[in-house]
Amino acid sequence: MDLFLTIEPLLEDPSLLLEDPAIEEHLRQFCLVLSVSLGVATLSRVFSVLRNIPYTLLLLLVGLGLAVLDVRLINLSPQLILFIFLPPLLFEAAWNLNWKSLKQFAVPVVLYAIVGVVICVASLVWGLQTFAGASLATALLVGASLSATDPVSVVALFRELGVDKKLTTVMEGESLFNDGVAVVAFNLLLGIALGLEQFDVSVTIARFLVFAGVGISIGGLIGFGLSFLTQRFDIPLVEQSLTLVSAYGTYLVAEELGGSGVIAVVTTGLILGNFGSRIGMNPRTRLVVSEFWEFLSFFINSIVFLLIGDQANFAELVNELDKIAIAIVLMIMARAISIYGLGYISNVVTGPEMDLPLKGQTVLWWGGLRGSVSVALALSVPAVLGDRQEIISIVFGVMLFTLLVQGLTTKPLLEYLGLLGDQPLRVEYSQMTAHRVALTRVMQRLDEMQANEEFDPEFVGYQMALVQGELNEVKQKLATLEQQNDSIREYASNQMREELLAIESDTYAEFIRAGQLKNTLTPLMEEVLPDRLGEVH
Repeated sequence: MDLFLTIEPLLEDPSLLLEDPAIEEHLRQFCLVLSVSLGVATLSRVFSVLRNIPYTLLLLLVGLGLAVLDVRLINLSPQLILFIFLPPLLFEAAWNLNWKSLKQFAVPVVLYAIVGVVICVASLVWGLQTFAGASLATALLVGASLSATDPVSVVALFRELGVDKKLTTVMEGESLFNDGVAVVAFNLLLGIALGLEQFDVSVTIARFLVFAGVGISIGGLIGFGLSFLTQRFDIPLVEQSLTLVSAYGTYLVAEELGGSGVIAVVTTGLILGNFGSRIGMNPRTRLVVSEFWEFLSFFINSIVFLLIGDQANFAELVNELDKIAIAIVLMIMARAISIYGLGYISNVVTGPEMDLPLKGQTVLWWGGLRGSVSVALALSVPAVLGDRQEIISIVFGVMLFTLLVQGLTTKPLLEYLGLLGDQPLRVEYSQMTAHRVALTRVMQRLDEMQANEEFDPEFVGYQMALVQGELNEVKQKLATLEQQNDSIREYASNQMREELLAIESDTYAEFIRAGQLKNTLTPLMEEVLPDRLGEVH
């Protein structure tokens, strides 16, 4: 009723909305942030000297520059990060994460995401108390905050350079689930830090299982529910809107019911990206939805990294410089114990086929950056805690080190270890494939013209000879690429397999929409086709 009384005058006279100075000021701030963010992101692609720096880190540097000039754009609150920025970023990453690849590397992902968090928290709690003289509350909350990895820029770099898919999958999978575990750990330790609860291993484990279980259950219900719902109609804009609503709705419902919103969103994104988009969306709709989420992720990351840099309080960072340095050393050591130790266990369990090589583990160790989730957790520490500013400064200082030092040196590390991928070759192959398909369709049209005598036969024949020559040249280049590069041949085979499986799923979806089938059929071709079509040669 109070809300209606507030809105009613605005409905009668909309001009009142424009007269509210707060709304106008917020709009100006938003436009300013957006203009700066997109301007920097654009410049990073225009000037070659900036192309070697991930655009997210470039935005961070610009934000730090604004902080030096004491230009504050928007106050970055934990609510803004956790409720506005985080759900779509999690959903987009989960939507694009291949379930089959994730299952293959489930052992290292689970070990790093759960046991790795425990190792990080325990190491920081012990080290900060022992070497930095920090209080238990500070050590607990700093440890929980810094246990959340956020390698957005590193994963983007992996994709751009074509780094081994195994490393990309493990790092992205760890980050997705690690964020959920870290948020739950923070919530569990916050009561202990405030002196409201006593630490009990069995109680802590039970509460963690409840948090995770509720999150997975809600995410699964919403994910599968929307998957079967979108089978009943084919309206791209509605299906796109449903994915956006599901990202925010899942997070809010899970948090309201006492579960982990992060884990719930990741679960929904995985289901919709790997199951729902196959049975309920045609190829065009899948492309529309994927492009929408790619844009939204770019848009939000552009804003987040700029604002993170803009929040820097250099005076506070200098005051806590000794504790920040100790925390950096502890975190790097804890990360090393986690990656190499758990990596060894993972290799023993999974066998040689799924081994994480030592070079790959080194990249995972150095690429474990901290970002927006760590900042949000630190900012959410209640003001009643006297050490709140100390916690924020330590977390912020460590995060800046990981983003600027580790983030900017990841590419040289990949080059040194010889792990740069074949992305340029893949781009070339994809472009030539598109040329081949386009020229083939042109030839089909020319055949129709010749058969129907629509134009002068001699002219059409001349055009066909030109196009056929181009087509033969493209086919020859494609064949040469496949023959000379095993990775390109495997890539082409996997692309073909994915296309054939998509055709099968789309066919079943058509039958369901036509009312000729009630349930999705189990795909036959997954059992018939080998994982690599090249194996049949």
